[in-house]
Amino acid sequence: MMAPTNQRLGFHYFADTNHYREIDLQAWLPELHRLGAAWLTLIAPAGWAVPEYFITGLLADGLQPILHFPLTLEETPDYQGIGLMLRNYARWGVRYAAFYDRPNRQNAWLASGWAQTDLVERFLDAYLPLAQTALEQGIVPLLPPLEPGGDYWDLAFLQLTLRGLHRRNLQPLLDELVMGAYAWAGNRPLGWGEGGPGRWPGVRPYQDAPGMQNQQGFRIFDWYLAIAEQELGRTLPIVLLRAGVCPGDQTDPGLPVIDEAAHAQGSLAIARCLAAEADLPDCQEPVPGEVLACNLWLLADEPDGPHARQAWFQVGGRTLPAVDALRRWAGETGWANGQMGKRSAPAGGPAHRAENSSQAEGADLQRPISHYVLLPLYAWGAAEWSLDLIAPLLQTSRATVGFSSEEARMAERVTVVGGDMAISEVVVAELRQAGCVVDRILEDGTVVAP
Repeated sequence: MMAPTNQRLGFHYFADTNHYREIDLQAWLPELHRLGAAWLTLIAPAGWAVPEYFITGLLADGLQPILHFPLTLEETPDYQGIGLMLRNYARWGVRYAAFYDRPNRQNAWLASGWAQTDLVERFLDAYLPLAQTALEQGIVPLLPPLEPGGDYWDLAFLQLTLRGLHRRNLQPLLDELVMGAYAWAGNRPLGWGEGGPGRWPGVRPYQDAPGMQNQQGFRIFDWYLAIAEQELGRTLPIVLLRAGVCPGDQTDPGLPVIDEAAHAQGSLAIARCLAAEADLPDCQEPVPGEVLACNLWLLADEPDGPHARQAWFQVGGRTLPAVDALRRWAGETGWANGQMGKRSAPAGGPAHRAENSSQAEGADLQRPISHYVLLPLYAWGAAEWSLDLIAPLLQTSRATVGFSSEEARMAERVTVVGGDMAISEVVVAELRQAGCVVDRILEDGTVVAP
């Protein structure tokens, strides 16, 4: 396909996991290309996989997904189950995954865990098995984005994290590691904090000294890169997540609130900065090459979703002015005349299409999954016996593996793992009623034909 206008520009997809259907993919791909996007943040559930057709559909059209697993530090994750999903994700072409979300916030931990010493070390104990598993599968792990400022000062948290990785002698991981950051601009100028600690050496945690600027803005990457250089002797690549400006934001009470016009102006300025356009008043220094991607917040949300006001695509087909601004900048004819195919953008945009999704789902859509392996999911995660049972199957099949009966309904063939006590006959009957060909592997390895 034609190279997008800006190879570093992307978006955060929905903030939930309810929009990974074939109809969603076909509705949003044209819009993302009209915006010049090359990256897309997807929320990745811990209990089931984003469907293969969704991942491969993005990649086929030149969009690189970044999977974000917003795991909780309150409980031990199912390392084995997530490892199985990472194996499939890697096979489908995923190259980047982030684990956890803002571990420097108090509410990311149990009260007892937050109060204990060595918080960063305990975070690393939870994070490293996931990061190393991802690396083994060929997926680049991201250090999770931190809350700018945060209950535990993010600069100190990052410094101790990198120091802990270096002390543990994890050089293969450090060689591939990418930092994540939330580059919220708030209602401050995009150049806020530009130059990092080298330009603003007097910054102190939780202190707003007159005339001083800090990392709590779009240029947060200047500060994170400086910390990596200090701790490791070199910088690390960085991905900006939930970046940009948001309508209604007034982080600095002394500055005007962000309205829709300011949102459009700020979003366009970020795109131009990423593209290294010259003579930009909002970008005195270029965005460094270590910034691999900048995913703007937020593409869309449910009508009653908590972030609906911030969504670029609103309910009923209305779009924020930033949509038209970025379309004009990216060039509306670029996508249509490229090599990505002959599909045209849907009339009314994805928000309009979503209103009629129930009717569209009834159409004769080709089943997007050829073979789905449905695993039982217990309170503690996936059972080891179920993973052992399907290991030979995965050696010879490109099956999609997961725990969702709803996702399994989209497959031509479904292999149910375990007996009736693991996955009930009611579920099997529903799958057959949906038109799936179903077989079952019992705990002793016996295959029960349809």
